Amino acid sequence: MINVAIIGTGAICPSHINGYLEFNDSCKIVALCDIYPEKAKQTANEWNLDVAIYSDYKELVRQENVDLVSICTPPYTHADIAVKALNEGKHVIVEKPMASSLKECDVMNEAASRSGKILSVVAQNRFTSPMMKLKHVLETKLMGPILHTQVDSFWWRGHSYYDLWWRGTWEKEGGGCTLNHAVHHIDIFRWMNGLPTEITAMMSNVAHDNAEVEDLSIAIARYESGSLAQITSSVVHHGEEQQLIFQGKHARVSVPWRLKASTSLDNGFPLEDPVLEQQLQAAYDSKEDLIHEGHAGQIEDVLQAIEGKKDVLVNGYDGRQTLELITAIFESASLGKTVKLPLDNTSPFYSREGIVEKATHFYEKKASIENFEVNEITTGGNYESS
Repeated sequence: MINVAIIGTGAICPSHINGYLEFNDSCKIVALCDIYPEKAKQTANEWNLDVAIYSDYKELVRQENVDLVSICTPPYTHADIAVKALNEGKHVIVEKPMASSLKECDVMNEAASRSGKILSVVAQNRFTSPMMKLKHVLETKLMGPILHTQVDSFWWRGHSYYDLWWRGTWEKEGGGCTLNHAVHHIDIFRWMNGLPTEITAMMSNVAHDNAEVEDLSIAIARYESGSLAQITSSVVHHGEEQQLIFQGKHARVSVPWRLKASTSLDNGFPLEDPVLEQQLQAAYDSKEDLIHEGHAGQIEDVLQAIEGKKDVLVNGYDGRQTLELITAIFESASLGKTVKLPLDNTSPFYSREGIVEKATHFYEKKASIENFEVNEITTGGNYESS
């Protein structure tokens, strides 16, 4: 039995609890921790969990009866908690984004390598049937080389969203919608299409004058092949439509699932290619639906890795590359230049201190509340066919 502790009992914590409870034959939640211990106690009561309650994560990770730690705290705390847990011999699942800087990611990965324990970064939208099926279709190469990709990470958040004490500052949140919302789709984009060679970006804050960070960014990514991608990150889009579209030489596929294949008439105008469309649809349909999706799917992946059955799908180096792409967007937009990838410690945005100093500060944070009374959130991931 794998004993689990969850650190941070805010809005994302129930997704972890739900996930672990789907595997009560192989794991058990034994502890909750929060700097507001009354929140942890309330969470335990709501879920009828018989667990120990902690207010200090350092005390929790020293407990010998804890094998796996879920970190559900603000991004600026991830590195310190993860490194301490790994050094104490615990496996770690850390919420997205992995950390608030590449420097912190490198420290976390070094700790994982040194300890020999698993470090997995939450990317729950990978663990959905539509995403796994689309990944399989792309791997068949039936579409030919990818020429253009469109990533629409559209969310909507009200003005009060940034009133929570740790949100809306470069120091504590690490960034705005590009980091904390579009991270889902940027991770999937990179997982499916690889890391581009350069980024040119712009960002703005158009609707949240109580935050330093951006609420809208648009980036153009370029690959060595000449392939281009456009990535829009937003918390100002009503309807929250979210999609990834891959345009190949021979066909177009997307999530939510749609496909179109074309060949050429003699005059260069398009002619439908039903044969290729049938092949692509067959490839999509051949991949079985996942039994466990979202956080539960990723938790299953980590539990199986702890049991030695497989490697984790999303490790610390995957999490680092996703943050690398996001950091390049911040650097390009803030400094007004094209940024080459990969990024290392020579980047002015490598550390949290560098980001705080050089990132564009749109407004001053005007409010700071400890907690919202309403704890309901949306996590995206509705990728059914439109």
